[in-house]
Amino acid sequence: MLNPKLKLNPKIFNEDVEQVPIRKGFGQGLVEAGKMDSNVVGLSADLTESTQMNLFADKFPERFIQVGVAEQNLVTVASGMAAMGKIPFCSSYAMFSPGRNWEQIRTTISYNDQKVVMAGSHSGVSVGPDGGSHQALEDIALMRVMPNMDVISPCDAIEAKKATLAVAQKGKTNKPAYLRLVREKTPIITTEETPFALGKAEIYWMPDVGLAQVGIIVTGGLMHRTLLAAKELEAEGIKIKVMNLSSIKPMDNDAVIALAKECKKIVTVEEHQIVGGMGSAVAEVLAAHYPTMIEFVGVQDKFGQSGTPNELIEYYGMGKNSIKEAVRKMLKRKI
Repeated sequence: MLNPKLKLNPKIFNEDVEQVPIRKGFGQGLVEAGKMDSNVVGLSADLTESTQMNLFADKFPERFIQVGVAEQNLVTVASGMAAMGKIPFCSSYAMFSPGRNWEQIRTTISYNDQKVVMAGSHSGVSVGPDGGSHQALEDIALMRVMPNMDVISPCDAIEAKKATLAVAQKGKTNKPAYLRLVREKTPIITTEETPFALGKAEIYWMPDVGLAQVGIIVTGGLMHRTLLAAKELEAEGIKIKVMNLSSIKPMDNDAVIALAKECKKIVTVEEHQIVGGMGSAVAEVLAAHYPTMIEFVGVQDKFGQSGTPNELIEYYGMGKNSIKEAVRKMLKRKI
């Protein structure tokens, strides 16, 4: 069942559930952050509307800079503005930022611990027809390896808005941050009342009674497919817990360890390479504190290709049925 304490969207499993691009939540959150603090500024690399930063640019034109197709310049200018007391938000496709400007992010932002927020939109294979050259499947790995860098991957537009507001506030975090956003419309899973905090994981699905047999840890836009899988598995008599791990770094180590101790078997789900991604981060925590069997759902060391978002999610083994199969595989393994 859905965790009643979290006040999740009661229409999650309806066919007419509202669907909104996660990136739109970022744009809306940035406008709210701009209203709260005049030091918030926006910079874009010629993809203002695609990343939804146009909402901020329209509201605060005097606090918006169009850098153009120059992603290295995008983040170095932002770093300089942060050093002068501003709170810069940079937006581009994830394949270009951090994909094209990683060294500049490392040296000018992370190394100097400057409070810059980078929004990497159009991540994962669900970019669809843009093809493998534009499908960022390595960005979590690139960003979480950097000291001082927070990495957040919201599950829907509402959580993206909350995450944007959270990283904008110096009182909550003074670190640089990476927000990972997907392009396509995704079902609204949370509500305005659903709790969100940096470094905090939440259990979205749990058994009606008793302990779970398998724990599923998911980040980003695959949450809805995971919840559908959990509901169908429950109808088969399989008890599941589903954790939303939107805060990949800092990670809620205690929650991850507690889930592993209860279930003894973990499945991780992400629209990213399984090497170096969220699942790898979970494995690192459990290897150090509570060694646990893990099955990884994600892209298996391949590049993307052109296709519709749904076709690609299924082709690369990240759809509902693939998640269910991963759970069944874990149930067959002996502890």
